[in-house]
Amino acid sequence: MKKAVIDFHVHLCEYESFCDTAFAWFAQAFPSPDAYRAFCRKYKQPENFLALMDENGVDYSVVLAEVAPLTTGVATNETVAAFCMGSPRLIPFCTFNPHLHPNMAASLPELVKDFGFRGVKLYPTYNHFYPNDPVLYPLYGVAEKLAIPILFHTGSSIFPNSRIKYGNPIFYDDVAVDFPDLTIVMAHGGRGPWYDEAFCMIRLHKNVYIDVAGLPPAKLPTYFPEMERFADQFIFGTDWPNVDVKKNIAAIRALPIAAPAADRILGDNAKRVLGMTD
Repeated sequence: MKKAVIDFHVHLCEYESFCDTAFAWFAQAFPSPDAYRAFCRKYKQPENFLALMDENGVDYSVVLAEVAPLTTGVATNETVAAFCMGSPRLIPFCTFNPHLHPNMAASLPELVKDFGFRGVKLYPTYNHFYPNDPVLYPLYGVAEKLAIPILFHTGSSIFPNSRIKYGNPIFYDDVAVDFPDLTIVMAHGGRGPWYDEAFCMIRLHKNVYIDVAGLPPAKLPTYFPEMERFADQFIFGTDWPNVDVKKNIAAIRALPIAAPAADRILGDNAKRVLGMTD
């Protein structure tokens, strides 16, 4: 039976607003800015994005909201919900900026019930907060009760106004201890300074995972030498749109790990985290 492939880390190609540096980052993978704009016009249509998923061999995509006006741009919860509403293959994650959204915990159940959100994405380095700040704890408590995951940006960032001190995975030790039933996913695995810290977190805490988005797949065994041993806690993601998704999937399958471990990374673990039964 064919195993599902889930891209756990997808951004919309067109935001309500982009910072110039973020637009340039996404556009660099294309022949020109105009070529990227044409790409965005095409793939802001969910039916075209679903066709692209089929071409790339992706069964489900987790689509992330983002409210980071100082660093990248704004793709609101409403925009992501509208993009995903037409297909169960598109899985929406909402977001909160602690400096702009004072009622995070109270808002989450409504977003889940009324808009179908299946998780939360938070951006500590973009929004300038420590993930173990007690102001976040009510939100974590609600997410834990609702049994939905929270995906956090960890590690470095190239965007101006980012502050990478907030991206150290060590802060998730507090969160994992205080919320042992909360599913915590560390995007980028502490990219740059903190691969060891990220790996330490998954060794210590069964409720913590690493999303490999933004990392060269061929280098994953270098960053995480015991990746196969802990394959149950790694999740595939790409950081689309400026990445070759099909190539990344093939690169995961080509890693020097057993095929069942690759299957868990490419989809089985995400299915478990998302509570998918089929």
